[in-house]
Amino acid sequence: MEASLLSTAMLSIVAIGFLVCSWGVLNWVWLRPKRLERLLRQQGFLGTPYRLLIGDMKENHQMTKRAESKPTSLTDNIAPHVIPFIHQTVQKYGKNCYTWLGPRPRVVISEMELVRDIFNKFNDFQKPSTNPLVRLLLVGLVSKEGKTWAKHRRIINPAFNLDRLKE
Repeated sequence: MEASLLSTAMLSIVAIGFLVCSWGVLNWVWLRPKRLERLLRQQGFLGTPYRLLIGDMKENHQMTKRAESKPTSLTDNIAPHVIPFIHQTVQKYGKNCYTWLGPRPRVVISEMELVRDIFNKFNDFQKPSTNPLVRLLLVGLVSKEGKTWAKHRRIINPAFNLDRLKE
């Protein structure tokens, strides 16, 4: 009797573990991206619809290969050759749009006033969370956030003054 009770308990634990993992994968692959897509549309952004797991990576890769195969001259607009998928998305959906990099949306902001607001309000627009291992390996200004980022930006800003760069 105790053995069957123990096996039932183990089976229950395995089943619960499987359900928790399944819910996590379902949330990562489908529920969270669809929720983010709905929230972006509510905020006025337009973009490509989410496709399971790969997002827009396949189209992005195909367009990049096509653009690399065509010759370009120095007088051409370089954006369609360097970032063809982003260029086409901006042409189709407007200056503020989004694409999908796997299950994560990538927001494109092209209006200078909004870009200026994003850079000035660094506390409101946080960098996406990264893997803790990547955070340990990543050092420098890229890894700074909040007041530390503002302090370092203020320190290095004079170094990029036009007169100093000419020297």
